[in-house]
Amino acid sequence: MAHVLGARPNFVKAAPVIAALSDRRRRGGGPEHEQRVIHTGQHYDERMSEVFFRELGLPEPDVNLGVGSGSHAAQTAAIMIALEKEFIERSPELVIVYGDVNSTIAAALVAAKLHIPVAHVEAGLRSFDMTMPEEVNRRLVDQLSDLLFVTSPEAIGHLAAEGVDVGRVHFVGNPMIDTLLSHIDSFDTEAVRAAHGLPARYIVATLHRPANVDDPEVAAGLVKRLHEIADLADIVMPVHPRGRKVLTEAGLDDHPRVTLLEPLGYVDFIAAVRGAVAVVTDSGGVQEETTILGVPCLTVRPNTERPITITHGTNRLVTAEGLVAAVEQALVSVTGEREVPPLWDGMAGPRIARVVEERLDG
Repeated sequence: MAHVLGARPNFVKAAPVIAALSDRRRRGGGPEHEQRVIHTGQHYDERMSEVFFRELGLPEPDVNLGVGSGSHAAQTAAIMIALEKEFIERSPELVIVYGDVNSTIAAALVAAKLHIPVAHVEAGLRSFDMTMPEEVNRRLVDQLSDLLFVTSPEAIGHLAAEGVDVGRVHFVGNPMIDTLLSHIDSFDTEAVRAAHGLPARYIVATLHRPANVDDPEVAAGLVKRLHEIADLADIVMPVHPRGRKVLTEAGLDDHPRVTLLEPLGYVDFIAAVRGAVAVVTDSGGVQEETTILGVPCLTVRPNTERPITITHGTNRLVTAEGLVAAVEQALVSVTGEREVPPLWDGMAGPRIARVVEERLDG
């Protein structure tokens, strides 16, 4: 089988699945099925990709397609051309794709046209916002998939409403949380604070969505809000390659209490989040990670494909206009006991492995 990975969230989700499939004999099963890890190179900065293989214990990729950046069409097309050659040469018995990035849709399209079964990890998430490229990718991948692994109950309803046979849908929990829980003792906030000279009390910020960083006027408005927040508490911001230019041109680092960092590896980033008093983000995965870590999360988006992080977690949707007030509230709020989302228990990887093995064993 082939695992197709292209961006940071893919690696975090794939690690427990690959590990579980490699551990079949210990789980009392038969011979392990051959696995091949394909890194598309969609994220080509070392800090955004290769470091995750080391930190998560993933095997080195069997192939790196090295497609790099480009427009959605150019990047997706380059991945498809390279994957078609790979799949024809190797004939995988199953292609496993993760999340909703361009690598995900490219792999699903190529596999479907070559009549190779597709398994989608993190199926059924919906923001119902078709201006998001990720929403387009999610919907199409789910229509092409033979096995659909969902992380939360509402995803089953979304798939059923779109005509997906629920017999192909499996509620397995969240493999991203598997990775977080298995590394929980490695998230050393004090070490990260010392390594990067971080203050004792800080807010982590991450912004990269096109709606927030592509338009200079919108980005400038967000920078103004971030500076107002920095008057309340220091901001630590690992700057994503996407949006770096427009945010810095808007003066993001002109405030003395805003610390900009290069993208962090998984362990350092989660350690920084773990020690934060709050997080300001537009990331999907961070909404999930803060839910488990109990850190107030303010998501600068009008919607989320992960509503369970609001009902069961610490996440809250905010507008740019309401961001400062929301941060003020988060800084004085006390996080109480929360009900953990169902099956976010660190065992999603083994659940996915069992379904995959049953399928391949015939």
